Amino acid sequence: MNWFQALMPKEGRFFDLFEQHAATLCAGAQALHRLLEGGPETPTHCAAVARHEDAADQVTREVMLMVRRTFITPFDRADIIDLISSMDDAIDQMHKTAKATSLFEQTTFQPHMLQLGELIERTANLTAEAVPLLRSMRGHADRLNEITEEVKRLEEESDHLYDAGIAALYKDIGKKDPMAYIVGAEIYDHLEKVVDRFEDVANRISGVLIEHL
Repeated sequence: MNWFQALMPKEGRFFDLFEQHAATLCAGAQALHRLLEGGPETPTHCAAVARHEDAADQVTREVMLMVRRTFITPFDRADIIDLISSMDDAIDQMHKTAKATSLFEQTTFQPHMLQLGELIERTANLTAEAVPLLRSMRGHADRLNEITEEVKRLEEESDHLYDAGIAALYKDIGKKDPMAYIVGAEIYDHLEKVVDRFEDVANRISGVLIEHL
């Protein structure tokens, strides 16, 4: 049995992959934030988001494969799958947002959209801070709880930004150009969902923490 276990992937590799995926979240969020600054470089930033999403998908596939092959996992297999899936959902939603801007040929964005982009980058950075702490979660429980609470607070802030953005969009554009209002509302919807997905990640981390303390 000892030789068999020696051949199996090691549990520490999961944390390496979690951290690798978290890095793609940060890179994707940064590219999305830059995209929302608008201008002629918008298509370049759209393409960057797509590249990061593809890289994240590869990491997710590797984690899923390792779950089936690893003899001992760092925590429950279902929790591993839920965590990496929620992380992947976050960057998938970033990609959907970027695709929407490309589909509607948008190169200018509303101020509240840019604020949501900045907030998305903050939630991605918090996630990237939290993930390495899972290696020794007992020793970092307080900070992990602080991070997850901060992500939840930012999600509430995103709801207010969404509401304010939609109201401003209707007031400034909606009555004059209904199609522009529809496009803008679609982009706002995608952006708000990105933050929702990061809250899902925070909830998964909280769940893992509760089970192992």
